[in-house]
Amino acid sequence: MAGQGRLSGLFGPFRFIWLSIKIHYEALKEALRKDGLRSLTRPQRIRDTAVATFFNTYSKGFIAYEDTTCVPSLFRSAQGTILELGPGPGNQLQRYDPSLVNFIYGIEPNPYYGDVIATKLKKNDLEDKYKLLTCGIEDSETLRKEGITEGSLDTILSIQVLCSVDDVQSVMREVWKLLKPGGSFVFWEHTKNKDTATAIAQASWNPAWSALVGCCLTRNIKEDILAAGQWENPGSIEVADEPYSCLPRIWGVLKKKA
Repeated sequence: MAGQGRLSGLFGPFRFIWLSIKIHYEALKEALRKDGLRSLTRPQRIRDTAVATFFNTYSKGFIAYEDTTCVPSLFRSAQGTILELGPGPGNQLQRYDPSLVNFIYGIEPNPYYGDVIATKLKKNDLEDKYKLLTCGIEDSETLRKEGITEGSLDTILSIQVLCSVDDVQSVMREVWKLLKPGGSFVFWEHTKNKDTATAIAQASWNPAWSALVGCCLTRNIKEDILAAGQWENPGSIEVADEPYSCLPRIWGVLKKKA
């Protein structure tokens, strides 16, 4: 059984890569149909469209899986003025407790999720408590216009996002800076596996996974989070014991040290 578990874990990423290949191909065909060869000068637009289509299409599956994990319980710590990193298709919107929320800012660089999020905001009665910003956390000018400045946020959430940013350490420095003293960083991510054989498999899959699914399999997320600044409870981070998984999970609710 252990051998079957390892084999399944090692080849698990292939399904997502294959699905993403098909979606990227369809996005390329549609771009060529609309704009001809000019579309090839805008590869990021094709990529953003394909990635958004992928995550919009399989949104219900991701939500169902996360419902079996600690993710719903993590949201009990989401309160006050909140910033959610990379909300994508808004998979987390139904998890917020409106009675604990003053306001939520979703920051998402990919511009192709707006309509899906708008529909979910209406469904979850959050239209008056949510604003989607098409930017990254490093875009301080855009954030400042919204009143998001150093020490202004009660909670920052990151659910399967740090794998996809360009520079985790840079993002985490901004996270730490924007939180109030005592504010919470709530996260659930995947990380590099401590198992040597699985880590080798992660490294082997990573070029295709990064290009097509849009995130990295080999990051030491815990190290990058802890390096951002001083936390009151660094020992509270939990890492799942999943030696055969190419997507082992790491999670926690860290408090910024006053």
